[in-house]
Amino acid sequence: MNQIPRSALILGLAGLIPFLWGALTVTVPSVALWGQSNLGGRFIGPYVQLFYGAIILSFMSGVLWGFATKATGQMATASYVLSVIPALWAFFMTGGGPTTAAVNLIVGFLGLLLLDWHFWRLGLAPPWWMHLRGLLTAIVILSLLPLVF
Repeated sequence: MNQIPRSALILGLAGLIPFLWGALTVTVPSVALWGQSNLGGRFIGPYVQLFYGAIILSFMSGVLWGFATKATGQMATASYVLSVIPALWAFFMTGGGPTTAAVNLIVGFLGLLLLDWHFWRLGLAPPWWMHLRGLLTAIVILSLLPLVF
């Protein structure tokens, strides 16, 4: 019952590629140089991680909105309100330079994990949801840490 569907797991793991690639280009200068030459500056280092992180937080707001559609009454209203928080967080909190933005993304993804748990506890998310979200969130946070330290 808690087993993550194969397609969700594969797509979720594939969604980590920009985070992991960004971390690699931050920590390995020769890979960053190759990326700069072949992909352009937007697709290496903090640029790819911060931009993609904001996109993913916004995307996850949409996922939570979808969960909110299963609720009724006041729980629906509260769920819709909660569902927009990750997108607003990404919009308002990812400026101020790469270190500050990375810290704020980490906080945003931790907050998102709490929202995931809340929707899951309400029975609005699938039974396997927290297994997937815990794994993906841990990897995202680990990949953003090189921008902080």
